[in-house]
Amino acid sequence: MDLARSRAAAERLHQLVPGGAHTYAKGDDQYPAGLAPVISHGRGAHVWDVDGNRYVEYGSGLRSVSLGHAHPRVVAAARRELERGSNFVRPGILELEAAERFLAAVRTAEMVKFAKNGSDVTTAAVRLARAATGRPLVAICRDQPFFSTDDWFIGTTAMNAGIPEETTNLTVSFPYGDLAATEELLRAHDGRVACLMLEAAGQREPPPGYLAGLRELADRHGCVLVFDEMITGFRWSEAGAQGLYGVVPDLSTFGKALGNGFAVSALAGRRELMEQGGSRDARDRVFLLSTTHGAETHALAAAMAVFDTYVEEGVTARLHELGERLAAGVREVAAGMGVGDHVLVRGRASNLVFATLDERLRPSQEYRTLFLRQLVTGGVLGPSFVVSSALTEDDIDHTIDVVGQACAVYRKALDAGDPSAWMGGRSVRPVFRRRN
Repeated sequence: MDLARSRAAAERLHQLVPGGAHTYAKGDDQYPAGLAPVISHGRGAHVWDVDGNRYVEYGSGLRSVSLGHAHPRVVAAARRELERGSNFVRPGILELEAAERFLAAVRTAEMVKFAKNGSDVTTAAVRLARAATGRPLVAICRDQPFFSTDDWFIGTTAMNAGIPEETTNLTVSFPYGDLAATEELLRAHDGRVACLMLEAAGQREPPPGYLAGLRELADRHGCVLVFDEMITGFRWSEAGAQGLYGVVPDLSTFGKALGNGFAVSALAGRRELMEQGGSRDARDRVFLLSTTHGAETHALAAAMAVFDTYVEEGVTARLHELGERLAAGVREVAAGMGVGDHVLVRGRASNLVFATLDERLRPSQEYRTLFLRQLVTGGVLGPSFVVSSALTEDDIDHTIDVVGQACAVYRKALDAGDPSAWMGGRSVRPVFRRRN
């Protein structure tokens, strides 16, 4: 595979952009050495790099492009608004229409405020919870990988340089699925926890009664329950995990699939809480969200088109069908090559990831490198197996064929007891690491 132009572009990016990308998860250290394509364009479920190579793509836009690239309905909606002006000195009528459309879908919420990034709205939720409760501590689910780029979360990761310890100490954590441990945490910090923040579901389904139990704990201990719906929004249901499982949080945050690649996120929740960030509440005002570009008309129009497409075309069901076909195929070829215990597919069908385990069945970055190398050279760009509705059955079948070839190499490496001969260089690296 010729990636000369991609490698040259990547080197120029590193000279101009810290990390060589605007999102750490898109960095070339996440891909095998010399196999990090720089993208020229995309359409549907395919992308082309600057060298002219075409790939079937998974996890598009960090899971945001769930309808496929350049979706005609979404692009048309955004284009119409671009020709009418994108940002005004007063609210545009589209802000009202988008809020009505959002709240008609997410019926568990009473008010909504739009922004651009997921971190905007998760941090706003934290601030609002602290203001409403008068409490300093934020409790996050420790088993979930990411909530915000802001200090209150990043300070808890290995990349905590530049964040005061005093800030980090204001964030505590609880394990997913363990109500007893969460209650113990709330008792240990009695009257000091402002909110419980978590993804209602992730790589495994919530245990029976778990979410309802969290709701009861939050009520009993007087803290705010926040569901991060960045990933579960749309992929679980049009109303997210709360719409599927029937447990109502006080606040919830949406993004990613909301705009199919356009920059739009949302904080939604109970009127009693949300109004404290407004101008008609008698309590002390909360500087909730005040973003210059939070209500750009083309992004809100794109979001409304996404809502309509999901409902009218049954996109959530389509994502599950595609994911189930892919997962079954990968498991079959992995088992056939004798690596079924080493190459694992996990998660809900609409949000699949894969794990690569070594000879002792431990997670391995080295074997991930080997596996990714075979995927990329086979024309599959897949840091995960998160599907978009633009994938065809042929795309899935091609992916399964490439995975089969990768599993054959994987078997050779396991037999040798060392994957280095098939890695092509250094291993891929975790995003959250203390040193480069």
